[in-house]
Amino acid sequence: MEMLFAVLGGLFLSFGVHFAVGRLSTRGMALLPAIGTAVSAVVWSALTWLGMPFDGGWIWVASIAAGPLVALAVGLWLSPRRLAADEELFEKLARG
Repeated sequence: MEMLFAVLGGLFLSFGVHFAVGRLSTRGMALLPAIGTAVSAVVWSALTWLGMPFDGGWIWVASIAAGPLVALAVGLWLSPRRLAADEELFEKLARG
């Protein structure tokens, strides 16, 4: 049950990252929240397997923060790449 709360925290914060990064037209609505949710779940599971107690504070901080941070990195990396790829494709199609 604790993992569910940690993953939901990662989901909601990653959903906020989607809007904070901007350039919403360069990616799908669910991409960054899905990435953040998956990362939060993997971090929680890994830290549990490594023996961290689920009632400790650091497992919560690490799992809830890791998802949005990775989603932020992906959003900042993906948007300029997508814009460049779209521009390249447009130029290619415009030439015939």
